Amino acid sequence: MISRFLPAGVRRFLGVKVTSRPPAFQFIDQPGQLAPLLSALDKVDEVSLDTEADNMFHFRTRVCLLQFLVGKEIFLVDALAPLQLDGLWTRLATKHLVMHGSDFDLRLLHDFCRFRPKGIFDTMLAAQLLNRPRIGLAPLLEDHFGVKLSKESQKANWSRRPLPQKMLDYAALDVWHLPALRDILTRELAKLKRLDWLEQQCRAQIESGLSGFALPDENDWRIGRSERLRGKGLGVLHAIWHWRQQTAERLDVPPFKVCSNDLLAKISQAAETGEPEPAILAQINLGKRHDRLVPSLAAALHAGFERDPHTLPRRRGRDPNHVSLSQSEIEHLDRIKADRDRVAQKLGIESTLIANRAQLAQIARAPRKLDEILLPWQAGLLRAEPSLNEA
Repeated sequence: MISRFLPAGVRRFLGVKVTSRPPAFQFIDQPGQLAPLLSALDKVDEVSLDTEADNMFHFRTRVCLLQFLVGKEIFLVDALAPLQLDGLWTRLATKHLVMHGSDFDLRLLHDFCRFRPKGIFDTMLAAQLLNRPRIGLAPLLEDHFGVKLSKESQKANWSRRPLPQKMLDYAALDVWHLPALRDILTRELAKLKRLDWLEQQCRAQIESGLSGFALPDENDWRIGRSERLRGKGLGVLHAIWHWRQQTAERLDVPPFKVCSNDLLAKISQAAETGEPEPAILAQINLGKRHDRLVPSLAAALHAGFERDPHTLPRRRGRDPNHVSLSQSEIEHLDRIKADRDRVAQKLGIESTLIANRAQLAQIARAPRKLDEILLPWQAGLLRAEPSLNEA
């Protein structure tokens, strides 16, 4: 049966059935079950890792499930169970990790237990450097292994217990193919001499993840185009944004499930233009929670109308790095951008992988800081361009 050793795409072309049966795994939700995982970790230098969280269902994001491929064994660890995981994190910190789209996971684990990995290979970053048209894990697994991940499980509530078998099977598949996918992408990157680029990207990803998620800020309520508000609308926005936060925390749901930013902006703009409170309330639709939430929203709206905008938290002064560019700097930015786009097109990668617009603006303002603003591989691509060598 040599066909089973062929790539999935070739097997489909030959009419060979591609199966995606879930691999076997050990589910750990009791303290006495951790020993096999810890023992397996002691025998390897590399681990494939993924996480599942509940940020789409609860006010505060929690780690719900940890997925590990250690050697040829899959372990699924219930992060909501009463487990002592210090030994797990100590061992994991000494391993090289294979992950996909690690930015969220690294921030999540940093805030969860201050975890810092030794090193990572991020298959999403690798796919970006290869200019793959689809860089999500699901399409990559489908393209290379004929595996179709359940879309239902991707959006499921991972905090529910017990976890259904189909969700556990999905979680196991998330890590099962990562080493093979890593090997495929590594070969392609090596041919293009971009492995060093990926290593730099992964190191930067680790450092970025150590900042965790942004902490609450007194100006978080300034959403959308709030800078256009000056009078009543500003006080109303401040009041109803905080009403939404308090309501979401009380109901234990993400704020967007209480109401959208668009609705907050619409209410604030109506207040700004002089619409009375009853007229504004009459236009509000909060879905199935409407009758329960409108009274408290009405109180917040009234408080916003009564608030003196001058008593609201002040905007911070402009960051020196965000001062508007001069006309000559804008013209320089345009020339740098043109060079960046030409280099990216020649290499066949997204131009923003070399430098995004914010970075271009920093370079236009201070070209000599190129190496501080960009990673070495990015700076190297631009350094020889005409726009970076102007007198």
